[in-house]
Order: sequence, then C-alpha cells, then structure tokens
Amino acid sequence: MFVNNSSLFTKERSGKPILLAHRGLGQTFHMEGITGETCTAERIYEPEHPYIENTTPSMKAAFGEGADIVEIDVQPTKDGEFAIFHDWTLDCRTEGKGTTREHSMKELKQLDVGYGYTADNGKSFPFRGKGVGLMPTLDEVLAEFPNESFLIHIKSDDPEEGSQLAHYLSKYPNKRLEGLTVYGGDQPIAALKEAMPDMRVMSKETLKSCLLPYIAAGWTGYIPSACENTQLHIPETYFSYLWGNPDKFLNRMESVGTRVILVAGDGGWSEGFDKKQDLERLPEGYTGGIWTNRIDIISPIIKEEE
Repeated sequence: MFVNNSSLFTKERSGKPILLAHRGLGQTFHMEGITGETCTAERIYEPEHPYIENTTPSMKAAFGEGADIVEIDVQPTKDGEFAIFHDWTLDCRTEGKGTTREHSMKELKQLDVGYGYTADNGKSFPFRGKGVGLMPTLDEVLAEFPNESFLIHIKSDDPEEGSQLAHYLSKYPNKRLEGLTVYGGDQPIAALKEAMPDMRVMSKETLKSCLLPYIAAGWTGYIPSACENTQLHIPETYFSYLWGNPDKFLNRMESVGTRVILVAGDGGWSEGFDKKQDLERLPEGYTGGIWTNRIDIISPIIKEEE
C-alpha cells in the first residue's frame, strides 16, 4: 500500500496549476447564512473591479488574467437559445421578473444584468445601468472565444435540458467540443452523455461512481472505468483521503483523460481559492486544477511562484 500510493516511482509532475475562473471574473460576496434562495447580488463586498459575472467582458478579463478554463452558467430561453446567466429567476440581478424560460433572448438582451448589485444594503447600486445588453448566448460566447476552454453548468435537473444542450452543441466540430466540459444535475448530464458519449461531463452521480470505488480499491492502483474522461471537483477537506494524493492520484486520473479540480472548503458552496492564504493550504507542488472566484488575485501569485 505504501509503495503503490507514495511518491516513490511516481512520474514527477511539473508546471503550474490549472486555473478555473468561476463565472469569469465577477463580484464576490460573504457566505454567512447563505442558502439556495439567497440573492447574492444583494450582499457583495465593496467592488474592487468593474466586472459582472457571466458576461463577455468578465470572461475576457478572466482569460486575460491567466485563466485556463472559465465556468459559465446556462439557462434555456423560450425561443430555444441558451442564455449565460446564473440564477433560476431574473428578479435578483436584473430589473426583470420570472425565469429565462419565460422570455425570448431578444427580451433578455434588454435587461440590465448589473441592476441588483449592492454592497451597502441598497443604499447604492454601483453596477446599475452598466449591464444593459450584457447577457450573452452560449453561441456568442463560443464565437468570441473560439480557442478557449469552458466549463458549462446546467442549473436544473431536467433531463430534457441535457438533451436540448446536446442538440445545441452538436453543430460544433469535435475539436471545439474537446475544449468544453458540462456539469450539473444527474438527469440532464446522463441525457447529454447518452447523446454525446465523448463529451467530458460531471455530476454527483459521476463523482460517486468514480470516487467511491477508488477510495475502496485505489490503494492497489485500480482506476474505476467511471473515472475515465470525466472531471472531478474535489473539496479540499476530502482530498487527503484519496489514494496517492497528490501526484500519483493526479497522474492516475490524467492517464484516463480526467481533470481534477480542487475546490475550497467542504464543497457545500462554490468556495474558491481566492486569497494568498488559501493557496498556502494546497499540497506542495500541486499541479491539478484550482477553483477560484478571484482569478485577478490568484493568477499573479501563481505566476510569481513559478
């Protein structure tokens, strides 16, 4: 067990970590008391940059700062498009009402995606009026960044949405699809994977199917077939329990075409490695993926340490 899972005889890894920018470069917020219904735009920290999440400028800024992958959220519209927008409803971030599903993309383009942001309990709205027309479609994003990698998040658990996204993406060549990963609920991901078997995907079910057998038998060097060509988002609190971590585990997953992304905390929310102190918790020489909400802070530190 020791030899199989120690750094002995392990291919030495080099290079810097893969940086995954959550929602591009957006405003961050405090996590105290947060629930699935919390309007996070109403609790942002005092802005330190001018970008609004899930917009083309925020993605351009993230890639410009050194992001290897940008995570984006997709929501279907009533006219068959996919809008890049995080929330289930429009009421929190925009002046609109209802869901994207109740609107055409033309209607959504008229909204101000910076409307609801406030850092002082509604006394001021620093982005109001600055986000009009900034809700892009998935096609627009892929056209704007033809050579960049994206992690696409399906926000529902509707299998039809997975099938719809598969149909939407099927017009793209394989070379472009290689730069995309899709994650979300078990049902839409299963439906998308059935339609597009070669697409890299992730859901709670795919995570469990890979990691539970690996925890049980990975000490032997066994890599479950469910670990092949997928993506693993692993909370830092659990990373130490994986056989061979960090280098041997990363090498094993890489050998079957799987990308490992480390997220901060216990995985309950989208916590990232957002400060210099957060990076100090990483295993020494870690070269896997890092989830961050502040690519503008983290990337310069990583570059400095090279």
